[in-house]
Amino acid sequence: MRSTPSTPAPSSTPATAADRPDQGLGRRTVLTSGAAAVGTAAVVGALAVPSAAAATGATGAAAAAAGTGSTVRPGDPRYAELTTGNNQRFVARPDYIRMIRSSADAERALKDAVRSGKRVSVRSGGHCFADFAVHPDAEVILDFSEMTHVGYDPRMRAFTVEPGARLLNVYEALYKGWGVTIPGGICYSVGAGGHIAGGGYGLLSRAHGLVVDHLYAVEVVVTDGRGGVRTVVATREEDDPHRDLWWAHTGGGGGNFGLVTKYWFRSPGATGTEPSRQLISPPSTVLVSAVDFPWDQLDERRFNRLLKNFGAWHAEHSAPDSPYRALSSLFNVSSRAHGSLGMFTQVDATVPNARELLDDYLAAITAGTGIRPQALTRPTGELPAMPQLAEPRTLPWLQATRLVGTNNPVITDPTSRGGHKSAYMRKNFTDHQLSALYKHMTRSDFTNPDTMLVLFSFGGQVNAVAPDATANAQRSSIFKMCFQTFWSEESEDDFYLGWLRELYEEFFAPTGGVPLIDDATDGCYINYPDRDVADPRRNRSGVPWQTLYYKDNYPRLQRVKRRYDPSDYFRHSMSIKPAKD
Repeated sequence: MRSTPSTPAPSSTPATAADRPDQGLGRRTVLTSGAAAVGTAAVVGALAVPSAAAATGATGAAAAAAGTGSTVRPGDPRYAELTTGNNQRFVARPDYIRMIRSSADAERALKDAVRSGKRVSVRSGGHCFADFAVHPDAEVILDFSEMTHVGYDPRMRAFTVEPGARLLNVYEALYKGWGVTIPGGICYSVGAGGHIAGGGYGLLSRAHGLVVDHLYAVEVVVTDGRGGVRTVVATREEDDPHRDLWWAHTGGGGGNFGLVTKYWFRSPGATGTEPSRQLISPPSTVLVSAVDFPWDQLDERRFNRLLKNFGAWHAEHSAPDSPYRALSSLFNVSSRAHGSLGMFTQVDATVPNARELLDDYLAAITAGTGIRPQALTRPTGELPAMPQLAEPRTLPWLQATRLVGTNNPVITDPTSRGGHKSAYMRKNFTDHQLSALYKHMTRSDFTNPDTMLVLFSFGGQVNAVAPDATANAQRSSIFKMCFQTFWSEESEDDFYLGWLRELYEEFFAPTGGVPLIDDATDGCYINYPDRDVADPRRNRSGVPWQTLYYKDNYPRLQRVKRRYDPSDYFRHSMSIKPAKD
């Protein structure tokens, strides 16, 4: 992030949506940004982003109608598509779905639902691994997938992102428009709404922290439990009376406090008024590598050594000031049915000795294994085939982001059913853990290639932030894990969920089947929600699931919930409960 002479920050006085419009320099989406021309006066003046109605010259009642999203009811051909999500295991049968187009539209839709006594669920339009957005009790789904604006607000001196924007569109708009970005995830189709609320991380996080470490403000439509509905803007300013509501959206998870209609991003310490200096800049170029470790070269000893090498490297190089914080790696430890394990690594090509950092990392991963890495010639999990990267290659950052992010054939299959479980690791794997992993990944009766343990580099600048500074409390891990498998038929649910549960619970058998908050593990990630950890038959540790996800931050989240949603109107299978008086 570049710096310029300081200017006073904008007032943190609470504002409604009408008080604080999203102004100036907008990029609607990647598909439409090229057509938008905004005059230079927008930088200094208060220029409201035109609505769809204003763009067509509509006024009065016509303008209000244009700003109101569709209502989709049973019998509408869109209904089936809008009553399920990324994971086809979960389906809702609501009275209707409301497509939301603006903050005012969200407020109207919530008033309608509250006053008619209907239970709502909230969806930004991207991914949800569990049943938070679609479940049988939802009578109304409020869908924000049409709210996709990405822009710059000079009054807030911050970049705006609406909840329906997909991550790749966010990266494209921010980078093409201003040369900045947020350190978010690699999958293009993840919706900003839930990704941000849960914390958000990606290949730039070791260098720049979590997405929420750059969150300046959030706009939320809330209800008071007595039928009242209002829109609140909460900032991270110390004197903001709504600061706790901002804090709750820095890792508290989606669907808990109200309807998020807008996020603002400004990196801590940003100064001046130049937009390009308000948020981190990605590397101009990155050095990338994609390699394959074939299963036919692996026995249990080599498998264990390979994974212990990964863990040992991250244990050594995860300090906030590590020279390796510019390097991040995603390692898909796929089942033997897939045929190989795939690993993608990215390092900032502009740092000194970038190629040496990458070469040392790749050598450390394979040390003592005798494995000969090969080209990544077939997709694996979130990674597409990338045979051209068997030899490391320098690419422009946005080009590399598109290469990895636009072709996730397994994770983005709209017909798939999935199971997901997570853990943060503070230490390397134990022999017991690797024995359980090898056993289940090589089972003779398991023939599903779309199964993997995803290992993702963590630490670095993520660990430079105090656990209570944001709602995301996991600030001392070295890598993150996601156990996942995908299948297509409902009749196979019991088999695949059974396999996943057996692996996870055996992996963490010494701690009651879950990753505890201790010196070896640091609980779970709320954006990979798993209802099993709330089931005492599966979580035998005696530790509440809320502690595994939120640690010591849960009581504060409960107090925020009591203030902004006292009647627990916004709730799902793993929602935060209001603190008791």
